[in-house]
Amino acid sequence: MTTLPLDGIRVIDFTQVMLGPSCTQVLADYGAEVIKIEKVKIGDLSRWSLGSDPDGLNNPVFCSLNRNKKSLALDLKDQAARQTVQALLATADVVVNNFRPGVMERMGFGYEDLKTINPRLIYAVGTGFGLTGPYQHKGGQDVLAQAVSGVMRRKSDNSHPTSIYATPLADYSAGMHLVQGILLALLQRDKTGEGQQVAVSLYNSMIAMQMQEGTTHLMRQRDLNWGAFPLTGVFETTDSAIVMVGAFKPNPLRDICEALEIEDLSQHPQYKDFDAQMARRPELQAIFRENFAKNSTDHWIARLEGVDILCAPVRSLPEALKDEQTIINKMILEAGETAAGPIRLIGSPIDMSAAQVTVRISPPQLGQHNDEILASLSAVQGDAA
Repeated sequence: MTTLPLDGIRVIDFTQVMLGPSCTQVLADYGAEVIKIEKVKIGDLSRWSLGSDPDGLNNPVFCSLNRNKKSLALDLKDQAARQTVQALLATADVVVNNFRPGVMERMGFGYEDLKTINPRLIYAVGTGFGLTGPYQHKGGQDVLAQAVSGVMRRKSDNSHPTSIYATPLADYSAGMHLVQGILLALLQRDKTGEGQQVAVSLYNSMIAMQMQEGTTHLMRQRDLNWGAFPLTGVFETTDSAIVMVGAFKPNPLRDICEALEIEDLSQHPQYKDFDAQMARRPELQAIFRENFAKNSTDHWIARLEGVDILCAPVRSLPEALKDEQTIINKMILEAGETAAGPIRLIGSPIDMSAAQVTVRISPPQLGQHNDEILASLSAVQGDAA
C-alpha cells in the first residue's frame, strides 16, 4: 500500500456545494482521513443539485466532489451531537468550513473556541467575500463572485453580451487556494507546533486570478486583455471551429498569412506592428474569419502548426473526455458501480510519481460511516478513561 503525503492527517469537514468539498477532496485523495459532517436526512446541498436522480442523494454532482471521504450524519441542534463533534475536533489536524462568518461560532465551533482544546488545529475557512468588511455577511456564490470581481465584464470582444461563465471558476480556484493554505499551515505547524486560522474567499480568488490585468491597471492605468489581441480569436471552419493565438514570435502575422495562403499583410504599413494591428483588429479578424470558413478544422490545424502558430480545435466536453490524452493523463477514475451504472469521476490534475490517486472510498451514502466513526470515538474515549 503506497504511503500518501497526508496519511495520518485527520480532517473534519463541514463544507458543502463546491468551494469546500473541492478542497477536502484533494486532501482526501492524497491520504487524509476526511470525515464529512452532514445534516441528517438532507446532507450536503449538492446531493440535491440534479433533483431526482437514479442514485438518489448520490447524484453525479455530489460524487464529483466527495470520493475518499467518510460521511457522518448528525443533527447539530442536538447537544449530544455537538459533543460528538467536539470530541472529534479534539483529535483533528484540520477543520474546514465554508459557512458565512458567525455560523460556526454560534455552534460553539469558532476558531477561538477550538484552539483552546486543540492548539495544533488548522482552522480553514472559505467565505464569499472575507471574514471582515462590508460584504462579510453577504451570501457568497460563484456567479456573484464573477460579477463583483470584474471577471464577468472581461470579454474578448465588447460586442458580446455580458454573461455568466458556465464553469464555476471562483469555487474551484478558491477551493485550490484553501488547499494551499492548509498545506502551508501544516508545514508551519511542523516548525512551531501550533495551528492557525487559514481563510480564503471567492472574491479574493477572482481578484487574484486577474493579477496581470489588475497590476497593469494599477501601475499603468491600461487595460490588458489577452483575448482581445489582434491575432488571437475563435474562427468558424467548414465543420467546426478553431482557436488561434498569434503571439510569441517576431512576426506572427506573416506566418498566419502563409498558413492561410494569402498575401503577407505584415508588409502593409497599416498592419506593420502590434499597435497598428490592435488599431485595426476588426479588419484583421474579418480577414481571418473569411479565410478560415473556406476549409476544415483539421486542414487549418495542420497549416498553422506547419508555421508554428499556436492553435487548437474548439471542442465540446464530451469530445475532450473521449480524447486519448485524457485517458493517458489518468483524468478519469472508476469508482465502482451502482444499479444506475458505473461511477466515473474526473481525476486529479496533480501527477505524483510516488503518490498516485485512487478511489479508496466511493462517494459515501449519507451517514454511511456513522457506526464506524462513533465506535472508534467511543473506543478512544474509553482508553482515555
